[in-house]
Amino acid sequence: MNIKDKVTIDDIAISANVSISTVSRVLRGNVNVSESKREAVLKAVEELDYQPNMFARGLVSGQSMAIGVLTQNFGSPFYDEILQGVVQGLYGTDYFPLFADGQWDPEVELDAITAMMQRQVDGLIIIGGFVSAEDLLQISKRIPLIVVARHIPDLEDHCIYIDNSLAALRATKYLLELGHERIAHISGRAGHPDAYARLTGYKTALTDAGIELIEDLVVEGNFRRQSGVIAVETLLSRGISFSAIFSANDQMAYGARLALYRRGIRVPDDLSLIGFDDEPAASFMIPPLTTVRQPAVELGFEAAKVILAHLNDEPFSIPRLEAELVIRESAAFNR
Repeated sequence: MNIKDKVTIDDIAISANVSISTVSRVLRGNVNVSESKREAVLKAVEELDYQPNMFARGLVSGQSMAIGVLTQNFGSPFYDEILQGVVQGLYGTDYFPLFADGQWDPEVELDAITAMMQRQVDGLIIIGGFVSAEDLLQISKRIPLIVVARHIPDLEDHCIYIDNSLAALRATKYLLELGHERIAHISGRAGHPDAYARLTGYKTALTDAGIELIEDLVVEGNFRRQSGVIAVETLLSRGISFSAIFSANDQMAYGARLALYRRGIRVPDDLSLIGFDDEPAASFMIPPLTTVRQPAVELGFEAAKVILAHLNDEPFSIPRLEAELVIRESAAFNR
């Protein structure tokens, strides 16, 4: 069927032998329609394969049927997996996602949120980012809001996240159990809450083991591969010995692996390496990367389900998801 052949409610009305207003009431779910007319309309809808105009429906219902989704860094495997979960969660409903990229910049994020709200999205899903807690609190008063992969104390009933600090503590503790005491850490982007939480977990694990933190074994990255390369070169240039690296994400771990390879340092024979996120490529790294698995797809899926429940005035509870240490072949006993 081409555009000219598109079925309208006029066609439905003619086929069902009812008025246009009756068709409109049936399509809106109005109960004030006789059963015989309802059946006639629904039969015509099926026979003519009627596809409703979502824009027109929005004008009638006051809803756009769109969910604004603000992500970070399109192309990032972790964030893209969350987007997959959102798409899966909305599939089969009348709602569709409207995506925007915050680019890890609070001004860009706020501009994107404003643009989506101006387009009358019915709800917002915000993934990570740097928008202040105060701004998000104000936004939540204007529109249904779910924040993913970020913990905001004043918005506990709007946040779906994992405990990054606890997950990092477990990863570092695993290296300690393998006999590593001089563990380097490649931290994430300065000011990023996940980076801070993972650095905190790393420090806590060392403190709990009675090991003094060596500041020179901590190098700041930016969550991108190249910063992992630079971090390893920085660590080696400092001349301080270490037997393991805990990277704040897999991307930087990939970069670190490349830098170690170029220096002839074998993983895990000479040095152990752990990442964070469990991106799809992590299991295909050489050697396969031991890492912390975030349930990224599930985070997005649950966010979609919660926002839908909110929009439909249905009861819901915020799920508490946990990270998991995935042991592969990039970490070994310290010799």
